[in-house]
Amino acid sequence: MSASPYSLTGLLQLVQTVPDFPRPGIVFRDLTPLFATPTALRMLVEELVERCRPMACEVIVGIEARGFLVGTAMAYGMGVGFVPVRKPGKLPRPTHGVDYALEYGMDRLEVHRDDLQTDQAVLIVDDLLATGGTAAACTTLVERAGARVCGYGFIAELRDLAGRQRLRADVACQSLVAYG
Repeated sequence: MSASPYSLTGLLQLVQTVPDFPRPGIVFRDLTPLFATPTALRMLVEELVERCRPMACEVIVGIEARGFLVGTAMAYGMGVGFVPVRKPGKLPRPTHGVDYALEYGMDRLEVHRDDLQTDQAVLIVDDLLATGGTAAACTTLVERAGARVCGYGFIAELRDLAGRQRLRADVACQSLVAYG
């Protein structure tokens, strides 16, 4: 008998493993079934809220795009605001930006200049922690805006890629499941 989808174990059984995507040799963890299943979505948000509440954030920053899905629901559950961090050219007002390296090139993240306040406690949220490059860039962006990172929250983490090592060691990091 498999675990109930009402348990964390059952919820995580919905994650699909897709070999050789997006290219040969990569094992992709597809989290989208969690978003498509109402009970799973509710459970993962409630669990992340419970685990991240002690971080005492004042606002959640969600990384484009699935960080928006998780982050807005968590912000609602925690009674705090939500601020999107986006790819370049997507935000209409003046922005802070940070360039960062990908394994295949460069990318950029941006946030509106007036969305984060000086010394505001920020919880950075995304669906997946892999190499940590995007979350580390988001950390730099938050700090450049004058706010401070009080924690990180992820649905899943790929430990073999050592993403936590690129994040601030003095800040709490929660993930619901770790692979590798």
